Amino acid sequence: MRAIFKREMRAYFASPVGYVVVAALLALYGFFYYQVMAIGSSSYITQVFSTMFMFSMMIMPIITMRSMSDDRKNKTDQALITAPVSVTGIVMGKFLAAFGVYFIANTLALLPAITMGFFSSAFPWGILFGNYIGTLLYGAAMISIGVFISGLTISQVIAAIGTFVIAVFLMFVDQIASALSGNFIGTILTWISFTSRYDTFTQGIFSVSSCVYFISVAAVFVFLTARRVESRRWN
Repeated sequence: MRAIFKREMRAYFASPVGYVVVAALLALYGFFYYQVMAIGSSSYITQVFSTMFMFSMMIMPIITMRSMSDDRKNKTDQALITAPVSVTGIVMGKFLAAFGVYFIANTLALLPAITMGFFSSAFPWGILFGNYIGTLLYGAAMISIGVFISGLTISQVIAAIGTFVIAVFLMFVDQIASALSGNFIGTILTWISFTSRYDTFTQGIFSVSSCVYFISVAAVFVFLTARRVESRRWN
């Protein structure tokens, strides 16, 4: 798994993808932090993370589109599948590499907020790090979905579009659920909503159930991706 992780991380930063994703997220965070400083109140930091939820969800398909499909396109997937590495190790290495790019961007994005905290007497440190943890959790869940979709196709474009469609659905699932309120389908949609579960973190509330939910989603889709790869190994 470690070898796969290192290989994938090198691949992200040997191409423009890793740099573009990190730069895009940092630029967006920087812009919204600049607005917070212009307002002069650190209480608006929550709104920065709430707004970045939408942008992050739209950028994550760029991170995951190449994770599995690239090997199939370059015909290197057979070498991986027949290598003395477990299928789960292969998938986990690719998932962790994609998550690593996202982690780097969001961790670097904390620097402006931490700098502001040193000049504020009542800086909401708990809310800041609660939002940060929530951001990493929903990111892990969404990245696992993207890696799974990438494993279903040989085309990076199709993988990106498929992941983007699911990301948009997850962003607006609350509105769909409200239109179906009182309905069983509406209840299910409310339960799977990323937005409502992430909102608890933006309010400064550390929700164990939301943590378990995001981690479970990530685990399920990593498992499904591993089974997909394993099916190709036997074929």
